[in-house]
Amino acid sequence: MRIRPMTDEDFDEVVHVWHAAGLATYTFIDIWQQLTFEKAREVFREHVAKDCEVWVAETTDGIVAYSALQGSYLARLYVDPRHQRRGFGLALLEHAKSRSPTGLELHTHVKNVGARAFYERHGFVVVKFGISPPPENEPDVEYHWRPVDNS
Repeated sequence: MRIRPMTDEDFDEVVHVWHAAGLATYTFIDIWQQLTFEKAREVFREHVAKDCEVWVAETTDGIVAYSALQGSYLARLYVDPRHQRRGFGLALLEHAKSRSPTGLELHTHVKNVGARAFYERHGFVVVKFGISPPPENEPDVEYHWRPVDNS
């Protein structure tokens, strides 16, 4: 596996990862279940690729996961459902920590118990609960990770 910056040529493959993972994970969000690949391309272009530093995890199978950072904010971390639980998410999370060594922040949905367990296993702590912005309007949770001071 190799982690590298996303290129323009990767765009559709990365959107596929996001779309497939979102459909599989967000069964509790109607708008996600209605999201077409074309609409996902449009949203990703306008709200992720334009505003974030996007990193991909690539194997001989192609792009299997990606993360998107806005400074210290981990805006996205998705793994293709066919490649989950193989360490790709952890590799991208460790990469994000190395890009922001003073800490990371993120939000995820309260009902996304898999993501919540993953982040908590890797040192993230709950800071507060809220509601995600439209169009989802779902209960969410804000997490922070700060490096451990061993001095």
